[in-house]
This record gives sequence, structure tokens and C-alpha cells, in this order.
Amino acid sequence: MLIVPRAQRWAGRLLRREPDGSVVVHADLRAVAGGVNEIVVHPDGSIYVNGSDVDFLGWLRGEAEFVPGVIALVTPDGDVREVADHIRFGNGMVITPDGRTLVVADSFAGTLIAFDIEPDGSLTGRRLWAEGLSPDGITIDDEGAVWTSTGGMEMPDGILVRVRDGGEITHRVEIDRNPFACMLGGEDGRTLHVMAARFDPQDPFGGPATGRVLTIPAPAPRAGRP
Repeated sequence: MLIVPRAQRWAGRLLRREPDGSVVVHADLRAVAGGVNEIVVHPDGSIYVNGSDVDFLGWLRGEAEFVPGVIALVTPDGDVREVADHIRFGNGMVITPDGRTLVVADSFAGTLIAFDIEPDGSLTGRRLWAEGLSPDGITIDDEGAVWTSTGGMEMPDGILVRVRDGGEITHRVEIDRNPFACMLGGEDGRTLHVMAARFDPQDPFGGPATGRVLTIPAPAPRAGRP
């Protein structure tokens, strides 16, 4: 099991849980990003991690400068190299069922960005998958469509959309709070599980607990990674 740690003492490191329950450092990413956010594992065992050196909460409060993010590749034996840059703020990532395309949610750019995955793990052919969104955690189905959020953190309500490569939106679901992660699952893979909450950028960890796990029927089952 791979772990992206939140504790400050582990910042910039990718941890691995061993079969006996112990936790070890799998890779040190501080040379490419001081903080890491999301991961996805390729079928060959390569790991893509996004992150940046931005002080996110400080930036939200106007107390820190914005720093664009990167995507790093971590090999199964722990070697690290940067494979993409100029990601404004990377969030969820998925790999298509054929293992040949990585899609990353760039929340602050309002886009989904796609890359071709080369045999050595490098990312090429950067292109726009969809725009005009506010994507966070994402999931992909066996028809190659991505479920993501849109609307923005400042909105009291949230919207989930299912979008194909090129930007065609096939489904749209409105909920009463902001969705920030989703995953297809259930016995047949056709249930969209959504993490959602009301988010105050000025006080993100204060106030009443508003988090919910919601379930929504989906037209196609999960596929790809994760």
C-alpha cells in the first residue's frame, strides 16, 4: 500500500506500508516538490505523483505566493524524476483502461489535462481533455469518460459531470454541497461514490462538520486506474 502523508515530518515523501504493517519511505520527492497531493499507479508498477512547493492554506489567505505544480514519476524501486510541469494545481489523476493515457485534474486552471504515457513512463503529447470545469478528485469508466466536479470551491452547491475526451458532457448531477473526490464502485462498478462538503476557503478546517458520502447510479462501470 502506498501512502501520501499529511503529517509535516513526512512532507514530500511517498510512504509504503509493508505486509507486516510497518511503514517505510518508498521515495523522497522533495527535489521536485516540497508537498505532494495525489497519486495513481500504472499497471507496470510506476507511480505518478503530483505536488508543488505552494503553501496552499497560506495562498488561500493571501499570505503566500502561488507556485505552479509538477508531476513526478516514481519507479517501482523508488527512483524519482519530473515528467511534467506547469500544472497550476494538480488534484485527482486517472490512467485509461489501456494504460496509455494519464489524465490529471488541474483545479486552478479549470481543466482536465491528458498526456500520452511512453514505455519508459515519460509523459508526452500534452493536450486538453476538457475545460470550463473546477475538477478535483476524478474517476474513469470503461467507456473512457471521466467523472469530475465543476462549479468551484466558493459555490455552496456542487455539480458532478461525466465528460469525454474533447469536452463533451454526457451527464450532469447537482448536489447540495461541493464534491471533492469521487470513485466508481459497488458490486457492478456502476455506483458513483462522492465525498462532498461545504468548504470555506478562509476557515477550511473550522465550523460544523458538513462532510457526506453520497452515492449516485452511473451509466458505465469503473475501469482503468485507480
